[in-house]
Amino acid sequence: MTEKIAGVEIPDSKLARDATELIRDTTPALIFHHSRRVYLFGSLQAAARGLSPDPELLYVAALFHDTGLVAPYRSDDQRFEMDGADQARAFLLTHGLSDGAADTVWTAIALHTTPEVPYRMAPEIASTTAGVETDVLGLNLSHLTRAQIDAVTAAHPRPDFKRQILKAFTEGFRHRPDTTFGTVNADVLEHFAPGFRRTDFVEVIENSAWPE
Repeated sequence: MTEKIAGVEIPDSKLARDATELIRDTTPALIFHHSRRVYLFGSLQAAARGLSPDPELLYVAALFHDTGLVAPYRSDDQRFEMDGADQARAFLLTHGLSDGAADTVWTAIALHTTPEVPYRMAPEIASTTAGVETDVLGLNLSHLTRAQIDAVTAAHPRPDFKRQILKAFTEGFRHRPDTTFGTVNADVLEHFAPGFRRTDFVEVIENSAWPE
């Protein structure tokens, strides 16, 4: 029987079931529940915006979007968003999806912390960002009904979520501070990583190798 939360159907294909099992078994409960909420909120926000994302692709993008914060998916040398994007792309290709579908999911994950741009792109990309912004930042909660919000958080609770997700962000890229240049991730380290100093864009330009 298809699972439905807040009127949103959870994809029940083998691909979706494999993704659920993998992320549930290899990431902390914090990440799993957050990722499922991102799918649900992303789907609801898509409906409010008149978007029709492919549910299966949106589901995989949501499940993998924060995997780059944790082992075994976390790397040392690139943005955490790209870690998750790479993992999702490989997962989709091994399950027989097209390069185009895999690239759409890769982009959805890679850009999920980039403001504004995703909303000009494919529905799956826009909806992933919409789900993230709703659950993490509380943006556009007014687009949802109280009943929808309550149904999602009943199925996937968010106790102490603000503090816990900020801790996960900090632990996820504290060891690779240079990858936060030009991103919102630098804000996290500035608050929670003693001694961190963000790379200044103006200083990069002024101190570049170009002679003046």
